[in-house]
Amino acid sequence: MPTVVIATKTEHYEKVVSNIQEIKAREGKIIAIVNEGDTAVIELADHIIEIPEVDERLSPILTTIPLQLISYHIAVMRGCHVDQPRNLAKSVTVE
Repeated sequence: MPTVVIATKTEHYEKVVSNIQEIKAREGKIIAIVNEGDTAVIELADHIIEIPEVDERLSPILTTIPLQLISYHIAVMRGCHVDQPRNLAKSVTVE
């Protein structure tokens, strides 16, 4: 089972690297979103997606884009109709 990890340079970076090492110790597959030039996570991850290093406040915007693209392509490969969400009205109206 692959694990998608956001490992950008934030205050929690060392904890994220530690979690990646735990997953690798259990032979898990890692897909990591990292800042350009990150060498620690690149050595551990099976696949990486590099994003530019920006201010920590803008980082969530840049990490969301590859996550959305991964979700889209997985849905297409599974044969899901990506432009027709199911049960949208129920999830919006029920609290």
